[in-house]
Amino acid sequence: MSKNIQEELVVIVERCLALVGWAQLYPEKVLLDLPTDSRFGDFTTNLALKLSKLLKRSPREIAAQLITLLEQEIPKTALKDSVSQIKVEGVGFLNFYLHKNYFYQQLNLILTQGQEALKLDLGKKRKVLIEFVSANPTGILSVAHARQAAVGDCLANILNFSGFDLQREYYLNDEGNQINILGKSVALRLKELQGKKEEFPENYYQGDYIYDIAKVAQEEKISEAALGDFAAGYILKLIKQELLDFGVSFDCWYSQKELAQSGKVEIAFAKLKERGFLYNQDGALWFKSSAFGDDKDRVVVKSDGSQTYLAPDIAYHEDKFARGFSGLINLWGPDHHGYINRIKAAVSALGHNPEALSIIIVQLATIYRNGELVQMSTRSGQYISLREILDEVGADAARFFFLMRRTSSHLDFDLEVAKKQSAENPVYYVQYAYARICSILRSSPGKFSQALNLSLLVEKEELGVIKKLLELEAVLNICVVTSDPYMLTVYLQELAESFHKFYDLHRVLGQSDELTQARLALVQGVKIVLACGLELLGISRPEKM
Repeated sequence: MSKNIQEELVVIVERCLALVGWAQLYPEKVLLDLPTDSRFGDFTTNLALKLSKLLKRSPREIAAQLITLLEQEIPKTALKDSVSQIKVEGVGFLNFYLHKNYFYQQLNLILTQGQEALKLDLGKKRKVLIEFVSANPTGILSVAHARQAAVGDCLANILNFSGFDLQREYYLNDEGNQINILGKSVALRLKELQGKKEEFPENYYQGDYIYDIAKVAQEEKISEAALGDFAAGYILKLIKQELLDFGVSFDCWYSQKELAQSGKVEIAFAKLKERGFLYNQDGALWFKSSAFGDDKDRVVVKSDGSQTYLAPDIAYHEDKFARGFSGLINLWGPDHHGYINRIKAAVSALGHNPEALSIIIVQLATIYRNGELVQMSTRSGQYISLREILDEVGADAARFFFLMRRTSSHLDFDLEVAKKQSAENPVYYVQYAYARICSILRSSPGKFSQALNLSLLVEKEELGVIKKLLELEAVLNICVVTSDPYMLTVYLQELAESFHKFYDLHRVLGQSDELTQARLALVQGVKIVLACGLELLGISRPEKM
């Protein structure tokens, strides 16, 4: 739709640059943007301003010359009936205006094809694995995990919708020291339940959930040696249920314990050794990560024979490629930022393209309740959990709010705003637009006729709604390129605002039959696009509010 015409216009502009011999002077790709003000056309470019520095001529003079060429070239293409006018405006911006008929045709595509008209084919069925959340099974999910879950799940939805063959994965760190500490924490609580006073080390897990596990372990007579695995399994069940209640599911739960038992760590080490990137020093085994941009080499096997955290991670990423994925996306918390270079180095050392691995750092969220900051500490258990947020504001508001800022930005989550049923609450505002549309369509006199006259939609607000519908494609493209679903929340709020403005100024029902039908069709188009956007966010579409 709009993206296609944008790409075709870029090709034509670049052809015009070649015709006047400017293509070599300007080897960059021409960029056409959506203007911030609709008065300045449907696409705009500052190409003439950039060329003026190279050609030492006035931007407006260069733009005028390009327009002359464009007016000769466009009629030779499929866009001959789509572009109505090209203007030089401002200091030399080249602005393109499209025929209204183009927008009517695009609206009709949405009406006849539904969400199929909105899908992209950016992925070309490329096989991609997205790994996210991956919280250790040592405690209930925190706000940080909740934000990662919302971002990862929504990004996965968008990638699927955009033509990628995508799989969701949760890496389960179900062995090692943290599981041992978990077992010891439960063991101490068991002794307390038996009336024995025990000193609790600071690095042990201290949340109330440890008492809950201890009580169950006591009832089921779990041996002390098995407490770690038992507690991890108990917590994993809680994690899976919380994620399901949050609307998040995974195609694969990948066990680190099974990875270690499979021999894949040793296979990955053998490959690194064969390629010359493992060496022995001071009784330890080292990975030569500095050869790939890491600030120093890293130990993978300590002098006592135990593996570092990096060892299974190297094997895990090798296994991802071995399973046929050509693109890997990892969502990590900010505490893992320093880990990026060593994993990228491992991917390179194993012979893979490091650009195939995209690591996204999801910044933390700060939770406020009644105007007061909620403090968090995983070890002490004094933090607000995903379950508490779900109970307090619901999954819809939680997901929307976690997605409302760029993943690279810190997020302030106001629980009180998330509970409001007013325009101040963005998810309520968008869902209300959808419910309002459903109410209008329930009151409409029958289905649309086959002879819809969409050209009757001439009001500024009507055309504004159609143009906003067509922006979804560009928005999804941005989400894919940036690996960040944030822009979709902004777009849906803008679409809801555009619809509310139209509906408040123009009556839909009670007009002439033709105009009523055309406006109902426009309303139906908004419903299709809103539904699509809400589905991608993983948020419900209430028909009554």
